[in-house]
Amino acid sequence: MNVYDTFVERGYVAQCTDETELPKLFASEQVIGYIGFDPTATSLHVGSLVPILSLVHLQRAGHRPIALVGGGTGMIGDPSGKTEMRQLLTLDMLAANAEAIKNQLSRFLEFSDTKAMMLNNVDWLAPLNYIEFLRDVGRHFSVNRMLAAESVKLRLASDQGLSFIEFNYALLQAYDFMYQAKHYGCKLQMGGNDQWGNIVAGVDLSRRMIGTTVYGLTFPLITTSTGQKMGKTHAGAVWLDKERTSVYDFYQYWVNTTDEDVERFLKLFTFLPMETIEELSRLEGADINQAKRELAFEVTKIVHSESEAKAAQDAAEAAFKGGGDSDAVPFTTMPRAKLEQGLPAWQIFVETGLCKSNSDARRLIKQGGGYVGETRLDDYDMAVTLAMAGDDGAIWLRAGKKKHHRIVPE
Repeated sequence: MNVYDTFVERGYVAQCTDETELPKLFASEQVIGYIGFDPTATSLHVGSLVPILSLVHLQRAGHRPIALVGGGTGMIGDPSGKTEMRQLLTLDMLAANAEAIKNQLSRFLEFSDTKAMMLNNVDWLAPLNYIEFLRDVGRHFSVNRMLAAESVKLRLASDQGLSFIEFNYALLQAYDFMYQAKHYGCKLQMGGNDQWGNIVAGVDLSRRMIGTTVYGLTFPLITTSTGQKMGKTHAGAVWLDKERTSVYDFYQYWVNTTDEDVERFLKLFTFLPMETIEELSRLEGADINQAKRELAFEVTKIVHSESEAKAAQDAAEAAFKGGGDSDAVPFTTMPRAKLEQGLPAWQIFVETGLCKSNSDARRLIKQGGGYVGETRLDDYDMAVTLAMAGDDGAIWLRAGKKKHHRIVPE
């Protein structure tokens, strides 16, 4: 199957600059395509999974992906989809983040002379001469067209407005595409649908400066059925780095998928055959939880490993049964003397991160969603003590049906 057909079948395509010619290109040659990753942190998060997995699909189909780390453009910050200017990072911070993201992407893609490439745009953007750049590149851009971009209009309408440095971002991203087309034979840029204007600018610049036809493809911006941005929870972003989001919490994030999102997420975030996904999507009622467990296991296996996914799955089963000795369940250590004396239930739920604030904890317990072991708390001031520990010596807490945490005395 043509990889373009795979993208369409699995829901990856929002827009394409030429939906007739791009499939023909995939069928006729090994296509080199790239996606840029912004090094604003030491880890990517769940919101980056669709771009990452699209490159994996590209590689599996025999094409050659480029993972471009934006060490240069990261000095400015992309205004697309943002309502305010990003905090500028130092060169040392950007370099450290870029290196961490390179290592992370290496878990998904096979990088070699023929399989995939890892590039950093600081290598060609940093040496640019500003006057020459304005003369050779800037002359191809219409300010009228740039002002018409949705990302620009959004910022111009905001109280903060748009800085001149951010206004230049589109030029640099377009230059990235042209540079890679010229020096690496890159013919495709992919990205989120908020990148459409920047990608089209790169297609146009490549035609104008080097006479090369290149293509752009964007993915739909993934939100849950409730309208929440993908990868956002009460605790913040769901990271791909297990030091920032534990494997157990990562697994649980996918188990908590709403029924309406299961089929779509199985297509987007796993490599399961479509026949298997169709079978899982036909499950109804309580049986759909099996589809959610399959989703959680498959995504965790891709991001972390099969053994880590199995450990998280076993831990979730142990927690569901009201106890167990699995170390994969997140835990917090507390002094034994402190636990013997006891803490108010609302306080311990906040200290463990099961609730983000005192008011959230009180609300959870008041509504009957706070548990110690299998005992439902009926008073948010009730003392949680070491006497409530399970057979493993830990106090097992639960918020709602699926969020578990252990208190381990020390």
